[in-house]
Amino acid sequence: MSDEINHDRRRFVGAAATTVAAAQFGVIAPAVANTRASKKVVRDVNGRSQAAGMDATVVLVHGAWADGSSWAHVITLLQSEGLKTMAAPIPLTSLSDDVAALERALERTDGPVVLVAHAYAGAVIGAITQDRVRSLVFISALSPDEGETVAQIFYRDKPSPEAPKLTPDSHGFLWMPNDRFGAAWCQHARPEQAALLAAIQRPIAVASIQEKAPKAAWKAKPSWYLVAEEDRMINPATQLFLAQRMGAQVRSEKVDHASPITAPKLVAGMIREAVTPARPNAAQQHG
Repeated sequence: MSDEINHDRRRFVGAAATTVAAAQFGVIAPAVANTRASKKVVRDVNGRSQAAGMDATVVLVHGAWADGSSWAHVITLLQSEGLKTMAAPIPLTSLSDDVAALERALERTDGPVVLVAHAYAGAVIGAITQDRVRSLVFISALSPDEGETVAQIFYRDKPSPEAPKLTPDSHGFLWMPNDRFGAAWCQHARPEQAALLAAIQRPIAVASIQEKAPKAAWKAKPSWYLVAEEDRMINPATQLFLAQRMGAQVRSEKVDHASPITAPKLVAGMIREAVTPARPNAAQQHG
């Protein structure tokens, strides 16, 4: 009995000392008797949250003048955290073709999905209305409403002086001039990296940006939007307008158009927010 009393006295004295020390540093110390229980609750809550998020597959969709490799750094970061991740290839031949290609890619997944789009691909993920889609992430992306075209919203605001004027080739495809690619599409990339990206670019058909969009999924799905403040391809003012129109959770950063390549940690962080279940976005309003 005396040993138990001494043990309790030592524990009480230790708790008092901890409380005094915490008060000196402006920190409120938790009651020692509840420390283990509190830690267990935190572990349980985090465990449930992480487990609920881990069942989702992150599907990344590239934009114009790029392919799935543009997501390489983001994929590596997400996979290192145990998240199921895949890049969906789209042909960039028409909006309908690109939506069909994404739907075929989704057939390879099971369970809930988080769709992530860069640039033009915002129109593509916005056309997916499957119930399995948990949320949408737009990375400086174009997101037309029903009946709008990508071209209409792209030219909503004045383009950057660095954005080259594009003329379709004889097959109706738009290519970025190699000598302007780095300055317009990815000015934060290293010169050799920009040169490589220009060399492997994939053109987009004029038909893709002239086709009217179907009903927008972002009117019914929680959405996140990264505004690229130094984007020279899509006016940041246009991006902010689109993000506010869809009622997205917005993050604005000084990144260029190619943030999946030049700022992958930032992009992965945005995706992580959409993957981890949270309370419904009460502020989300749809136009």
